[in-house]
Amino acid sequence: MERPGWFVIRLYQKALLSLVVLALPGCAQPDTATEHYDIVIQGGRVMDPASGLDGLRSVGIRDGRIAAISENTLAGTRVVEAAGLVVAPGFIDLHAHGQSEEAYALMVRDGVTTAFELEVGTGDVAAWYSAREGGQLLNYGVSIGHIPVRMAVMGDEGDFLPSGPGGSASATSEHIAEMERRIDEGLAQGAVAVGFGLAYTPAATTAEYEAMLRVAAGRGATSHIHVRGGEGGVDEAIAGAARAGAALHIVHANSSGGAGIAAFLAAIEEARASGQDVTTEAYPYEAGMTRIESALFDDWETWEDDRFGIHQWAATGERLTRESFARYRAQGGAVIIHSRTEEMTRTAIASPLTMIASDGFLNNGQGHPRTSGTYAKVLGKYAREEGVLTLMDALRRMTIAPARRLEAYVPALARKGRLEIGADADLTVFDAATVIDQATYLEPTLPSKGIAFVLVNGVLVVDEGTLVEGVQPGRAVRK
Repeated sequence: MERPGWFVIRLYQKALLSLVVLALPGCAQPDTATEHYDIVIQGGRVMDPASGLDGLRSVGIRDGRIAAISENTLAGTRVVEAAGLVVAPGFIDLHAHGQSEEAYALMVRDGVTTAFELEVGTGDVAAWYSAREGGQLLNYGVSIGHIPVRMAVMGDEGDFLPSGPGGSASATSEHIAEMERRIDEGLAQGAVAVGFGLAYTPAATTAEYEAMLRVAAGRGATSHIHVRGGEGGVDEAIAGAARAGAALHIVHANSSGGAGIAAFLAAIEEARASGQDVTTEAYPYEAGMTRIESALFDDWETWEDDRFGIHQWAATGERLTRESFARYRAQGGAVIIHSRTEEMTRTAIASPLTMIASDGFLNNGQGHPRTSGTYAKVLGKYAREEGVLTLMDALRRMTIAPARRLEAYVPALARKGRLEIGADADLTVFDAATVIDQATYLEPTLPSKGIAFVLVNGVLVVDEGTLVEGVQPGRAVRK
C-alpha cells in the first residue's frame, strides 16, 4: 500500500497534467453551456453507425463542421428542434447519374448530401468539375470512365452510352494505350475512381479491362464496374481485379445478379473471405433503367414477342411491343425494364454486403423513381415496415460504408459519413415513423416523405421538409 503522501502528490500531478492538455492547441473541449453555434440540432435521436452512438443529443455546428455533440441544450443562431426525429450523417450515393440541379433537388429531399457518378463517369474530368463550379445543392464527384473514354477513342458519337464502335468495335493495342493514357490523365485531374460498364462495351476484352484496372491500381483508386450480363460476368470482374491488384466495387448487385442474386452475392463474399478488396451496392426497386440504343440490346431482334412487354418507355409510360421498341431504339432514350421480382430485391437489400446506392437518373421530369426515393424506401419499407434490416444497419450502408469505400484514395471522405466533432456538417434529420418514398414509375419526381431537415456543409438545404431556395453549399469532392 502506498503512503498517503504519494497519493496527494499523484492527485496534484494529474490535475497539473489536465491543465497542460487543455492548454494544447486543438485539445481544449468547448464549454457547451456558454458556447454559441451557427446552427443547433436540438434534442434529436443521434445515430452514428461509425461510432455506434444511439442516444438523445444536441449537435452544434459552426463554420460548416460539427463542433459539439452534447447531452445538454445548446445555444445557436438557428435552433432546429429535433425531438422525435433521427439525426444521422448525410447519405452518400456512390452511383448517381443524375448530376444536374433537377436531380439534386430531389436527392436532397431523399436525404442525400453527397452524390457520385462512378459507374459511367466522364471522359473529361476537368471539364466535368468546371461545369459545376460555383456550388450545387449537394456535394458531387466523378470517376474517369472507361465507357466515355472508349467512346472517344473509338469514335462513338453516342451522347451517354455507346451506340456504335464504342461498344461493338474491337480495340487495337494503340487504342488500348490511348485509353490507358486518358484514364491516368483523368485520375491526375482529380477523378475519385475509375468507372467501367462491360455490359455496355461487349467488344472490350478481359485483357483491355485489366489494362485499365492496372492504371487504377497504380494510383490506388477504386474501380466501379457494371459487370457483363449472364453467367461469368461477376467472376470475370473479380478475377481481373485480383490479377491487377485493384480495389473493386461492383455496382447494383440486385440488377446484375437478377434471378441469380444469391449466387452473385456469394461470389463477392467468397472473394472478400479470401482477402480481396471487393464491395457492392443495391437499390430497392424491381425495375432497372438504361438507354434503349445501347449495346445492351444489340440482340433485340432475336427476342420472343412477349419479352418486349417488360420494357416501359420512360417518356410516356407505355409498355413496348416489337414495333415500338424498334422505333424508340432508332430514336434513342430512356427505357425502364421490369425484369425482377420483389424477392430478388429483398435478398439484395437484406445482405450485409450491400451498400445503398440509387443508380438514379432524371431528365426533364422523366426517369426512374430511384432518384427521388431510394433512401426513404429502404428506411421506410425495408427497415421499418418489413424489418429486413435494422435502422442502424440501413444507416451504416448509406453513410460510413460508402465513405470508407473511397476515403483511402479521397481523404475528403474521412470527414463525411460520420457524426463526430470535426466532421463536415452533412446531416439528415428524418422521422423514422413516417419516412417513405412517394415516387413511382409514372411520377418519378414525387419527393420522399419524412425527411425533415438536410444540411450540407452546415447549411440547411431542406428546412421542415421544404427545399430551401437560393442556397448552393455543395462542394466538389475530388482527389
